[in-house]
Amino acid sequence: MAQSIRYELQIQVQTAFIPDQSAPDQNHFVFAYTITITNTGTMPVTLLRRHWVITDANNQVQEVRGDGVVGQQPRLAPGQAFRYTSGAILETPVGCMQGSYSMVADDGVEFDAPIPAFNLSRPNTLN
Repeated sequence: MAQSIRYELQIQVQTAFIPDQSAPDQNHFVFAYTITITNTGTMPVTLLRRHWVITDANNQVQEVRGDGVVGQQPRLAPGQAFRYTSGAILETPVGCMQGSYSMVADDGVEFDAPIPAFNLSRPNTLN
């Protein structure tokens, strides 16, 4: 029996507030996020584009679209992971991000991999 092809990614996120680049008195809050993308499918895939929706506590929404991540379009074999760190700037000490990666598998199938929502928060802001 032939093995079925699966197009699946696991996406893990770690966030950090960057106090030395932030200016809270000027409503300038800088956050870093580190994302690990693991190909849990059965086919090699390449990350083509990213789409982010970033929302601050004032419900101000920024949408970010672009090719690749941090200047790269990584190709991931099954079981392989890619980790990168990037950042976001908000006008509030709390916000959230979510989005998707546009991927293409080696067999030409394109699919979107959702990035679940995650919080950006200055320490001791949320209880």
